[in-house]
Amino acid sequence: MTVGADFATITATHRRLYWSVPPSLLHASVVEHTHLGTALIGETTGRCRVILAAALAESYLLAGRIDFFDLQQPQAAGNAFVRGLQAAGEADDALLGAAILAHTAFIPGWAGNKEDAEERMSAARAYARRGNAPALMIAWLDAVEAECMTRCGDTRTALRLIAHAEDVLTEGDTDEPCPVWMDWFTPVRLAAFKGNTQLIAKHTAQARATLLEVLDNLPATDGKQRTIILGDLAAVEAAAGKPEEACRWVNEALDQLGATWYAAGMDRIRDVRKRLHAWRNEPYVRDLDDRMYGWGTTVSALQR
Repeated sequence: MTVGADFATITATHRRLYWSVPPSLLHASVVEHTHLGTALIGETTGRCRVILAAALAESYLLAGRIDFFDLQQPQAAGNAFVRGLQAAGEADDALLGAAILAHTAFIPGWAGNKEDAEERMSAARAYARRGNAPALMIAWLDAVEAECMTRCGDTRTALRLIAHAEDVLTEGDTDEPCPVWMDWFTPVRLAAFKGNTQLIAKHTAQARATLLEVLDNLPATDGKQRTIILGDLAAVEAAAGKPEEACRWVNEALDQLGATWYAAGMDRIRDVRKRLHAWRNEPYVRDLDDRMYGWGTTVSALQR
C-alpha cells in the first residue's frame, strides 16, 4: 500500500502546483509521473493497486487538462484522457470516470461538434449517477455542457443548463463532500461560465454585470481564471462599442498573463483584438498591438 500512497502524494502535489507553476514545466513532471504509475500498476495487487490506479487516473486527468487548456494540444489531451479513464476503471472510481469523460467533451465541443460533445456528456452523467455525485459536481457537469453548447452556437441550451446548475447549488446539499481532486469548480466559476455565455448570446448588459461580480469574488490566487474574466469583460465593452474601455480590460489581462501564463486567456485577448478591428487606427488600439506583440508575450505564446 505504501507504493500507492506515495504515488498518490506526488499526484496531489502536482494538482496543487497546477495553479502556480508554468504549465510547460509542470507538464513534463506530470507525464513522467504517469509513466512511472503505468509501470508500477502491473506490479501491485489489492488495495495498493486501487490506490495507485486512482492516483494514476487523476495524474492523466491533470496531464490532459494541461495539454488541452494550457498547451492547446487536443489530440494529446484525448490520449491522456483515454488512459486516465482506463486507470479510473482499474480503481472502479465512477466519479473520476465522470470527471474524465466530461473533460473529453471539451474536445469536440470547442471544435463545434455538438453531437459528439452531447454524447460524451451523457456518458459522464451516467458515471456521475453511478457514483452518487455531490451537488457541486452535478452543477459542474451542467457548466461543462453549457460551455460546449456555447461553443457550438446553442446559447439557449447553454443558458438553460446554467440555470439548472444554479438551482442545483441553491437546492442541493453543498456541504456534501466532494472528491479532493475536484478543485477547479466553485459557484464563482459557474458565474464565470454564465457571463461568457451571456456575452456570446449578445446579452451584453447582463454579461457585464455577471462578470464584474465574478471579478469581485474571484480569489486572488486564481490568476488563470482572472485572465479569462478580464478578457470577457474586454469583449463585452468591444461589443458595446466602447473600444477604449475594452483596451483597458485587455491591458489588465496582459498584466495577469505576465504573472500567470494561460494560453486559453491569450485566446480570449486575441478574440477581443479581432472585435477591435474597426478601431485599428486609434492610438489606444495601436498601443495595445505594441504590447500584445512585445517580446515577452510573443515568446510565452510560442512556448505554450
